[in-house]
Amino acid sequence: MKKIAPAVPHHIAIVMDGNGRWATRRFLPRVAGHKQGVESLRRCVKACAARDVRVLTVFAFSSENWNRPVEEVSGLMELMVGALGREVPKLSQDGVRLHFIGERGGLSDKMIAGLVQAETATAHNTRLVLNVCFNYGGRWDIARAAAQLAARGEPLTEANLDAAMALAHVPDPDLFIRTGGEQRLSNFLLWQSAYAELYFSDKLWPEFDEAALDDAIAAFQRRERRYGQTSEQLGAVGPRDQQAA
Repeated sequence: MKKIAPAVPHHIAIVMDGNGRWATRRFLPRVAGHKQGVESLRRCVKACAARDVRVLTVFAFSSENWNRPVEEVSGLMELMVGALGREVPKLSQDGVRLHFIGERGGLSDKMIAGLVQAETATAHNTRLVLNVCFNYGGRWDIARAAAQLAARGEPLTEANLDAAMALAHVPDPDLFIRTGGEQRLSNFLLWQSAYAELYFSDKLWPEFDEAALDDAIAAFQRRERRYGQTSEQLGAVGPRDQQAA
């Protein structure tokens, strides 16, 4: 009998933690760590596409990150604007479709225009969906979706709320990765990660390479995803076959 190869997660979500600590350990400004983090993200996007991952969602800037030192926040905003100009053409050539998820009200007009332009320029791509969560929080996402339903007079059901969430255009994450050694969700994809497999890496985000990604995927493939069922109910069907499409 032909053995079925373990499935690759359809959707991977990543909390890219550890940029500042990476820089501090090298006596560099924290912004230098964020710049190196962009390089790590570039590697990760290419690696996910090569491994047939269809959706990658990353936590780039949380709604709580506004509380960081002013110079770091300013540096992050400048880095984001610069990255849009440099990376979008390359991403488009690689078949990556960009979505920016988060509250845009607090962003500059220049940045908002850049986000819209990037989404428009990559809208035709189908190889990989890259969701960049910027000025995002899981509680904000849930509250915003509930407010939209109330404004439209729609009942607050699980199905309606799910359809109103910011990531309604993609399936829920299969694998949730956090780098940097911390083991918490930090207000990231609280609704969508209800049945995600959690994987915590001690590597700081700038150190997270293709081999580290493969380790995370391998750990995912060893797990049995039961979705409330028992192992006996799954029977002869392999655990990887229980994934959501």
